[in-house]
Amino acid sequence: MINKDTSTTGKKILVLATGNPDKVGEMNELLRDLDWEVRSFKQVAGDHDIAETGITLDENAEIKARFVRELTGYPALADDTGLEVDQLDGQPGVHSARFAGPEADALQNRKKLIKALEHVPDPGQRTARFRTVLVYLDEHGVRKYEGVCEGHITADERGSGGFGYDPLFRPEGYRETFAEMDPLEKNRISHRGKALQQFILDFRK
Repeated sequence: MINKDTSTTGKKILVLATGNPDKVGEMNELLRDLDWEVRSFKQVAGDHDIAETGITLDENAEIKARFVRELTGYPALADDTGLEVDQLDGQPGVHSARFAGPEADALQNRKKLIKALEHVPDPGQRTARFRTVLVYLDEHGVRKYEGVCEGHITADERGSGGFGYDPLFRPEGYRETFAEMDPLEKNRISHRGKALQQFILDFRK
């Protein structure tokens, strides 16, 4: 376990089990009203690879939370998110971040998804959902939350906001993709936003 440093704000420190700066920014915005000083795992412990060996989102989120908790000693918050495409039998799912290969970036993953759905030109047949499992771990044990956002995969990329598959995902009931939406609106309806809303409500009780 690393040596604990104290919060500069007097708040309880919460460590996010991610090195993704986009995800850190999004979660900081969503958690801004709670009495925590939110830090990324990299800020607290430096660079570490967490082996995501689980076969489900639930397992991977808990693996990450336990790794961070054991190494830092702070309460840990981890999520694992997958994009489930019906025409691909639920793929890429738990492998969403590595869809185009272990070293692939987000653009390569999106290109592979576009290619994989070329045989499905009908927008109504390109149904999909984002699913997030969120795990919080402290000295009292584990709490888990889940959020789902239904939608469709567009034929090409639209918008410059967001990250990951956002330029290809149009949530149900909207004309814009996640990458075209106002960040506050996206956070309100997104899979991660829904999971975090449950988490926040739980800690406000």
